[in-house]
Amino acid sequence: MYELIPVADGPQYDEEAEQRFVEDWPEFIFHDVEVKKYRDRRLEYFPEWEFYLVSSDHRLIAGCWGVPIAWDGTVEDLPGGFTDTLARSVTSYEEGVVPNTWVLMAAAVRSDEQGQGHSSRVITAVRDRAVESGLPQVIAPVRPTLKSRYPLTPIETFMTWSRPDGLPLDPWLRTHVRLGAQILAPATASQTMTGTVAEWEKWTDMQFPSSGTYTIPAGLTTLSIDRSADHGIYVEPNVWMRHA
Repeated sequence: MYELIPVADGPQYDEEAEQRFVEDWPEFIFHDVEVKKYRDRRLEYFPEWEFYLVSSDHRLIAGCWGVPIAWDGTVEDLPGGFTDTLARSVTSYEEGVVPNTWVLMAAAVRSDEQGQGHSSRVITAVRDRAVESGLPQVIAPVRPTLKSRYPLTPIETFMTWSRPDGLPLDPWLRTHVRLGAQILAPATASQTMTGTVAEWEKWTDMQFPSSGTYTIPAGLTTLSIDRSADHGIYVEPNVWMRHA
């Protein structure tokens, strides 16, 4: 048996979570400057929307978090992606806008528990929690894990690729579809990470001897380096999905 608990109710898991749930993420993903602008307010406004999934023997299995927003249900009104969703949730809260949608922003399963269906468990549990809390629409800007093997392929093309059984080629998109989700639209600029050349060399464990476009480990698209400006920029695409 497994239980979804608010992070605030499980401080004994915090230290382990900080270690376990960053293992599979590339370092550069944590350097979106715009995200940092809203992080503290998100934690203050929506503490009830950050969760741990724990087993009956009190083992930390997974973690996830999301935010409530107002969305009219159309593709045109979707946020630009991960960062824009965070900004909309915070500013809408401050303006007194009533939300009707819950956005699953991130979910992670500890590396030694992967491949056992836990990602489906945590998504299902948090989706049901949102609906029970009066947020009937559940969407997610999904980071397709297989996309890093095809960094030169546009996200609009990649998200249409499927297996012979009709399910998405990408395993993370496939997990959502199996839970009843539909692909809505590409989020071509879901997050933007910037840094100096030295920072990008540290984050990627690569050298960038000249200005140009580079493929990077775990990058869903390419990194643009400008040595004369001592600047690198990476704009990450995601895929918007809607859960039934």
